[in-house]
Amino acid sequence: MSTESLTVSLVIPGRNCETTLAACLDSVLPILQDPRSGLIEVLFVDDGSTDRSAEIARARPITYLKGEGKGPGAARNLGWRSARGELVWFIDSDTVARPDALAILLPHLADPKVGGVSGSYDNALPGSLLACLIHEEIVERHLAMKTEVDFLATFNVLYRRAILAELDGFDERYLKAQDAEFSFRVTGLGYKLHFDIASKVAHHHETSWRKYLRVQRQQGFWRVYLHLEHKGHSKGDSYSKLSDHAQPPLAMLCLASLPFGFLGIPFVPLSFFQVSSGFLFLLLLALQLPMTLRLVRRTGQQRYWLFAWMSFLRAFWRGIGMTLGVFHYWGEKEKNA
Repeated sequence: MSTESLTVSLVIPGRNCETTLAACLDSVLPILQDPRSGLIEVLFVDDGSTDRSAEIARARPITYLKGEGKGPGAARNLGWRSARGELVWFIDSDTVARPDALAILLPHLADPKVGGVSGSYDNALPGSLLACLIHEEIVERHLAMKTEVDFLATFNVLYRRAILAELDGFDERYLKAQDAEFSFRVTGLGYKLHFDIASKVAHHHETSWRKYLRVQRQQGFWRVYLHLEHKGHSKGDSYSKLSDHAQPPLAMLCLASLPFGFLGIPFVPLSFFQVSSGFLFLLLLALQLPMTLRLVRRTGQQRYWLFAWMSFLRAFWRGIGMTLGVFHYWGEKEKNA
């Protein structure tokens, strides 16, 4: 099956994205203007912006849609439901697409058994240490991924519109992890998912530690819903491994052990409780070393030793979010029982 005759609609959701939106839209307009690309329209879904996002979008030859501020899942649903293309390409408003980003994805859908395909990242902020730490970890994980995967991220993904319609799109409850949740339902229909690292969009990774950790807490919260509602995925997937999923609970166990760490036994230098608490913290730190070593070796830069401390701290924030998610999930179940 050839993809040359298939039409593509690009959906870009965004909220208060005035600092990145112009570059994002300008990167895809040449693709839109190329009749060979298959791209027939660009739709920007304004998810309740209060800045100049609407003005920036309306100044360009694209379709502007006003959302209701319900989150990225709802914005993407509004976009694809308004789209005319047989395929729907999603990118984020804080990315800049390479000229060949779409062209690299399209051939994968020549196979009718493939329901969607996603690409990878460039780093739009190489001057930020935090952005580089985030980016190089993602690159390392992407380098280890095979062509066939079990979930796709929505920052650069191409789906068949018919599948979006059959599944009624993204679950709008999920403010995070809605891309993984949708992927699990796509594979549940029997479709394959592909990944192609050559298709890239440059991402404005987070530069604020406060904002980054807040997002990690949100990720932990919604991962609870994801893994309780889609059982069988908590042991790892194409992107992350069991050791990654174990870190947030381990971080919470570390915190729970702290009060016992102060319990001492007279005339004994270190009590069992103190040793156990210290062991848990060292174990959590040790789990950061494999990825840290890979980053240092691949980049040849000693600054990536800092990744161990970043991911160590991140585990606690994800763990806090996970704990809140457990209480919230079961509270909702009790209320709806």
